[in-house]
Amino acid sequence: MRPRDTSSEPSEAPINLTPLIDVVFVMLIMFILVAPILEMDNIELAPSSSQSVEISSATLEKNPLTIHVRKDNTIWYNKQKVSLDQLKGRLTEARKKNPQIAPLLLHDKKAFFGTYQVVKNMAEEAGFKELNIVLAP
Repeated sequence: MRPRDTSSEPSEAPINLTPLIDVVFVMLIMFILVAPILEMDNIELAPSSSQSVEISSATLEKNPLTIHVRKDNTIWYNKQKVSLDQLKGRLTEARKKNPQIAPLLLHDKKAFFGTYQVVKNMAEEAGFKELNIVLAP
């Protein structure tokens, strides 16, 4: 028996990673360029509970369209308790009468976030582009 010559067997070819690195760099550059263009919704939160938030009566009088979400998740439209169906109708009427105003939403911090979301969606469906939010302590 002859000893086997291992030098004549082909060794594994090296893997060329250059195209992979090029693709990763292109993806990184695309994320860097696209990230600033993305539009994000920002909500400014009220100050911490150690500071009291006072809403002046002038602010409430200046904005004729106020929506209060109380801590028991009841919805009040201009100091009148309304259901979700009534709120949608009243928001649509208010938008037709005065398209330039933005509703003022006063949301109690103990109320559910889902209630805020429903009110926000109804304002968007009524055609409002802006919604002023005050998070009441």
